[in-house]
Amino acid sequence: MPRTIREDDLIASVADALQFISYFHPADYIENLAAAYRREESPAARDAIGQILRNSRMAAIGRRPICQDTGTANVFVRMGIGARIDSTRSLQAIVDEGVRQAWRAERNPLRASLVADPLFGRKNTGDNTPANLHVEIVEGDTIDVHVAAKGGGSENKARFAALNPNDSVVEWVLRTVEGLGAGWCPPGLVGLGVGGSPDKAMSLAKEALFEPIDLPAIRARGPASRLEEMRLDLCDRINALGIGAQGLGGLTTVLDVKIRTFPVHAASLPVGLIPQCAADRHVHFTLDGSGPARLVPPSLDLWPDLGDAGPATGRRVDLDRLTRDEVATWRAGETLLLSGRLLTGRDAAHLRMTQMLARGEPLPVDLRDRAIYYVGPVDAVGDEAVGPAGPTTATRMDPFVEPLLAEAGLLVMVGKAERGPAAIESIRRHGAAYLITVGGAAYLVSKAIRSSRVLAFPELGMEAIHEFVVADFPVTVAVDAAGASVHREGPSRWRRSIPSAVPA
Repeated sequence: MPRTIREDDLIASVADALQFISYFHPADYIENLAAAYRREESPAARDAIGQILRNSRMAAIGRRPICQDTGTANVFVRMGIGARIDSTRSLQAIVDEGVRQAWRAERNPLRASLVADPLFGRKNTGDNTPANLHVEIVEGDTIDVHVAAKGGGSENKARFAALNPNDSVVEWVLRTVEGLGAGWCPPGLVGLGVGGSPDKAMSLAKEALFEPIDLPAIRARGPASRLEEMRLDLCDRINALGIGAQGLGGLTTVLDVKIRTFPVHAASLPVGLIPQCAADRHVHFTLDGSGPARLVPPSLDLWPDLGDAGPATGRRVDLDRLTRDEVATWRAGETLLLSGRLLTGRDAAHLRMTQMLARGEPLPVDLRDRAIYYVGPVDAVGDEAVGPAGPTTATRMDPFVEPLLAEAGLLVMVGKAERGPAAIESIRRHGAAYLITVGGAAYLVSKAIRSSRVLAFPELGMEAIHEFVVADFPVTVAVDAAGASVHREGPSRWRRSIPSAVPA
């Protein structure tokens, strides 16, 4: 007889898994990131990794999201041919109910980021459904499930290429990773899928990211196959690019490179690449009919002792008395501590504001000599002023920089990752500045926010314009008023050349 799995057990397991990964890093990621912290020589990158580790431990203790982008639900189900679900609903509907319960959990609500109708309306679904569901029927009588939450920063950096059979996968990967910038929030992992078809290659790349981090063990014993040789070679050569944590320049950009392959047409070589950010979130469970999954939290002993962070240090800036003359004195790489009123805005709000400017309409918020933070925060719980509130990728706001600086008088922007050449030139021309805070440290960052209120576009949900009151909010000057950029200078300083260990 088929083994029966209760619908409620699957729903509860999916919901619990999504909550679990919102605040617990996998143990192997913690261990390997701690090792990267110990060997990092770049002060800026070491500080960034330290903040990610502190944030990770805080999230684990507080049971609050590691990152404000709690991602989209990716659920991979391998259903045994001898298993059945006691339900009349579709598997998609069952999984979506688990997602809905996870996102609406009262104690730890997650940020609803999914929008329906991707081409036109782009209205938020409100509960982060539907999940991206992948199903495979396999032998056996259990249901094997891998649940992951992927944020937009890393998903936007996914790449695909239909290579010729004799092209070098290694060289394509190196060119591609170097061109990704820091928007995917390194240090993390790179998943590669090679073979099959375009859709198969991308699926393989994502599934590869769920495998344990094992390159340190392979390096210690020596590679046992050409595939392991290739993984080691790619990891070493990607790290030699000098991108480093948060793109600031350093020794570690990736902790591991994962590769899955599949038979392919003789005329084809499809390759999918999906990076995994510092919010490495995934967990596996198996249901056998005995009840919902039981997930075991990592021990708090796994996190390294980073000592007392001590009081924040850096030049103190009063955002309520910000002047162009003061901004002109800031230098790329300098640490600032922001206090006062800080506006927020992301893609949708920026689009609306630039459209209003183009129509000659007044903006709902005066941006003149103000600072805006690219963030979509998680809802607050308890006595929090705001939930986890880390930065989003600034590059997406590049098209809006010139009109907001030239016409609205915006002076300072805060986000993560690099700015493009046109945005940097606009910043230089208008004597403005772009600052960064660490992606992957959202819970830690939120502790510097004292209050929050919505000022405009409340219908946009997490993309509404908020006004935060912050105290000693730590940032680094990424692009100064002269146009100097830490994302240009840092990686070039740490880039090194190493010979390939694998023939091209």
